[in-house]
Amino acid sequence: MSELTITKANFDQQVKASPKPVLLDFWATWCGPCRMVAPHLEAIAEDREDIVVGKVNVDEEMELAAAFGITSIPTLIVMKSGQVTAKAVGYLPRREIEALLDR
Repeated sequence: MSELTITKANFDQQVKASPKPVLLDFWATWCGPCRMVAPHLEAIAEDREDIVVGKVNVDEEMELAAAFGITSIPTLIVMKSGQVTAKAVGYLPRREIEALLDR
């Protein structure tokens, strides 16, 4: 499955109502560490059918970023059944990103 662009308009449907765990990536185009983590997220999205990978551009979705208290990017948040189950800030290698999904 490919990555989804998450916005305030589709958040409830794509994230809160998702039957699968959702890995949210809060990012921006100007963020170097965000660009470093992006290939890992793309690969996870392609390799794992059991999760959804959503990308939230903090410059375009400031209200959504504020609702999650995002102060540094990249920030990765895992949501299951509409609840936050894990959160990590900064660059992580793929194995550590996938470990977040098991929390």
